[in-house]
Amino acid sequence: MTPNQLPHSLPAPCIVDTGIVVNKDDMRRLLSTLGRVSYIHSLDYAVQSEGEGFVLDVFTDPQQATLVANHGLYLNVQSFDYLHLHQSPNYETYYDLVQDNRLLRLIPLSNPLQEEVTAQNLDEAALEAMLSEVLSAKWDVQIDDDDCPF
Repeated sequence: MTPNQLPHSLPAPCIVDTGIVVNKDDMRRLLSTLGRVSYIHSLDYAVQSEGEGFVLDVFTDPQQATLVANHGLYLNVQSFDYLHLHQSPNYETYYDLVQDNRLLRLIPLSNPLQEEVTAQNLDEAALEAMLSEVLSAKWDVQIDDDDCPF
């Protein structure tokens, strides 16, 4: 290789539904799409706790802990060595956060696609309700003005 030639760089990884993610930014992006989850916490393959909760925060900070309490999950990707994506037999993706002998399995109970449609529907319904209230209030003011002799 001559000094002017750069070594050929490898393409960035492409992971679809299954695989291991080690990049902390990639882990944070994946986890931040989660809403309601079922979780299983294991040490040395022995279940320590399990439950349901909502992913409230996903962050990267070596000074803070991952916290799971009161149905809230605060996930620090620095708490884990890697994220292992799996696919269940019915093609649902679930997430294993792994650190040495500790595993925190997250099984999504909500679907971002359904939540987006619901949010759009709620936004449209809320706008219609507000518009209806504004028009109703305007008509009430006009009726009151028509009744006023001044």
